[in-house]
Amino acid sequence: MKQLFILICLLCNLTVAFAQHTLSTNQRGTSASGRSLGNHDRNGNPIDTTAVTDAKTIPIGLYSWKVTRRLGNIIPAQIDTLHAGFPNSNDPAGPTGQYNYLGNLGSPRLSRIFFDRREESQFIFTDPYDQSVLRPEDVIFTNTLSPFTNLTYYKTFNSRNSEERFKSYFAVNANKKLGFGFYIDYLYGRGMYSNQSTAFFNGGLFASYRGDKYNLHFIFNNDNLKMRENGGITDDRYITNPLDMAEGKKQYNSTDIPTTLNKVWNHNTSYHAFLTHRYNLGFYKERTDSISPDSIVTRQDFVPVTSFIHTLEVDLNGRKYITQDDAQNREYFEHTYFGNDSIDKDRRTSIRNTFGISLREGFNKWAKAGLTAFVTHEYRDFSLPDSTPTGLRTTRHYKENIIYVGGELLKEQGKYLHYKVLGEMAVAGEDAGEFRIEGNGDLNLKLWGDSVRLDVNAYVKNLNPVFFYRHFHSKHYWWDHSDLSKIMRTRVEGKLHINRLGTTFRAGVENIKNYTYLANTSIPVTNNEGVITSFKNNAAVMQHSGNIQVFSAIWQQKLKFGILHFNSEIAYQKSSEPSILPLPELSLYGNICLKGNLVKNVLKAELGADVRYFTKYNAPDYSPVIGQFYLQNPQNQIAIGGCPMANVYANLHWKRTRIFLMMYNVNQTMGNSRYFLAPHYPISPRILKLGISWNFFD
Repeated sequence: MKQLFILICLLCNLTVAFAQHTLSTNQRGTSASGRSLGNHDRNGNPIDTTAVTDAKTIPIGLYSWKVTRRLGNIIPAQIDTLHAGFPNSNDPAGPTGQYNYLGNLGSPRLSRIFFDRREESQFIFTDPYDQSVLRPEDVIFTNTLSPFTNLTYYKTFNSRNSEERFKSYFAVNANKKLGFGFYIDYLYGRGMYSNQSTAFFNGGLFASYRGDKYNLHFIFNNDNLKMRENGGITDDRYITNPLDMAEGKKQYNSTDIPTTLNKVWNHNTSYHAFLTHRYNLGFYKERTDSISPDSIVTRQDFVPVTSFIHTLEVDLNGRKYITQDDAQNREYFEHTYFGNDSIDKDRRTSIRNTFGISLREGFNKWAKAGLTAFVTHEYRDFSLPDSTPTGLRTTRHYKENIIYVGGELLKEQGKYLHYKVLGEMAVAGEDAGEFRIEGNGDLNLKLWGDSVRLDVNAYVKNLNPVFFYRHFHSKHYWWDHSDLSKIMRTRVEGKLHINRLGTTFRAGVENIKNYTYLANTSIPVTNNEGVITSFKNNAAVMQHSGNIQVFSAIWQQKLKFGILHFNSEIAYQKSSEPSILPLPELSLYGNICLKGNLVKNVLKAELGADVRYFTKYNAPDYSPVIGQFYLQNPQNQIAIGGCPMANVYANLHWKRTRIFLMMYNVNQTMGNSRYFLAPHYPISPRILKLGISWNFFD
């Protein structure tokens, strides 16, 4: 802790040393399209307007945004400075408890809300770590009047099995057009159960240049993820019926519970470089602003007409599966393909170039929307372990070249209506015939003096299963599928937000044909009497040739009665094939707190509790070998859910500093303690958590 404090002090001093006041004030408080964001973000989600209003809480002139991955379009975003929700900002279960995870900070997770799940990437091994791993579209760029630094530290109070996380974000501008910065995310979770520690170090650099004619965004980041795999506890009764397992003891520690595996690790390393830039052709147009009744200023605004766009993305990914107990492997797994060899290695190299030309929106009265045409080439090189006919271990390479063509129709300007429609098709290479059509839009209205926003998004996708669904070779799992059909997905979803009522309602339906998934295909082991005593673990890729429909409806409500605040979320989902795509039908979240200013505009406090609940269902199991969630074995299914979990917290916001104390899983000993968010992986017992976040700027 002493070393951490010293590091924080050094970073603060560096921030002061680099302080510069170089930005012009005409860039404050507006989005990239020139319209005010008001009290909602780009996606229609309410922004916390109840935060401390001291002018020093958020630096004047701080403007932040993200960029789209394909064409580098700018989307306004928010720096994490909000007071509300801070106690849940480091929760692997998510801000409303919507994720299943393995019980430890940094462990793999999967959203129970199907519509919130991301599309699989070509390197699926890092997909379950979305709490820590940033994709290019997740990185926040900043243009700031003064240097900005955020330092955040999380800790659990357990001397033996503590969890810690340190995050930093720094941004500064060299001038009003050029900005750069870095971010660091270090996480260590020893875990409350044996053989489940996590150790992550993620960091990146970013830079942006936003001139009239030339725009550039650059990102370089590195992810280093190491997770120890325990395969879950050997017997759920250690959690569900602890008295039966105590062997005459009054109690036992969570670390005393035996686990299925030991001396097993997954280690993922990734290097990402992302560059998107464009050159604009256009003209300058005079604009007059009235500063006062007696003062008029004439400005020159650049109006872009045509943009030439280039995006480059380079990914270097590596994965190691490490196991050091051959006897354990032969007992637990059905197959062991490489004898006593202890390490599996998978690698992926991807180079993706996109070239586009855009006719920009708004350069004359007839250009009501922008139109972009683009072509993309992607080179992929995957390497997997393999063996020769004589049994010698070797490495096999799979090289793919794919060409895509596409177009985008985009309307960002205007007060009431905005939309984007994108179409793309693979015309050559491994994914030839793959296509996607995606569209989203928002309509903003004033209704009875209230702000109402309607969002609609829809897509039709015909996608080739990702590479590791088609090919995977390892010490314990092995498949090659050349006959998988393309996955056809069709979705329509709408969201309505009524500001005055604090109400958000979203609903949608999706149809999936040729749903492709991982399944647990373990083989039962029986005794002389034919009773199943154990299973030999295995997995396979399967494809459902029919159609699966998923319906989802989510109601979010915020209420306020004086200092009493109540937030809730009710999610209903229905899968037409629950044996293939299992989902909880009902998920609930509720947060109630007392909120008020202890010192006006200086110190704000919350005292509250939140509760999460979802109905029982056969949730996906987890495979340590591939680091993915997979469908449970039909012969050995375990239903989880049906048990509420509660946390209590105190949350303070003092000027630039946010602090929370949370008692996690406070109702651990109440009722029948069936606290699992994944089969055989219990969540942490009751524990005290701390979080501190500082903002620094001149």
